[in-house]
Amino acid sequence: MMRTFWFTLGVSALILGAVGIFVPLLPTVPLLLLAAFGFARSSERLHHWLLSHRSFGPPISDWRERGAIGRGAKRLATVSILAAFLLSVLLGIKSWVLVVQAVALGAVAAFIWTRPNA
Repeated sequence: MMRTFWFTLGVSALILGAVGIFVPLLPTVPLLLLAAFGFARSSERLHHWLLSHRSFGPPISDWRERGAIGRGAKRLATVSILAAFLLSVLLGIKSWVLVVQAVALGAVAAFIWTRPNA
């Protein structure tokens, strides 16, 4: 039962992570980390495949080994954060919501930029 849960979590996170490559506001690497976590508990074959994948493997390894995020990923995340906030401003979101959003997004950006470069 739990193995099925972890497998379903891994597949779902992998699909969302793959979609995140093309959708800027969907965080790819955290979803890939979640997929690796799920596969580690459900499918040794899929876990190995994910970690050795040409595109998906390196960001997972960088995070696991050093807590590192690639410079390009940091830049893309920052652009996405700014775009999300700008969209909220353009949509006329209430000021107090913008303040909360700015604090949350600022904290995310600070976390990303304080991680080592991959």
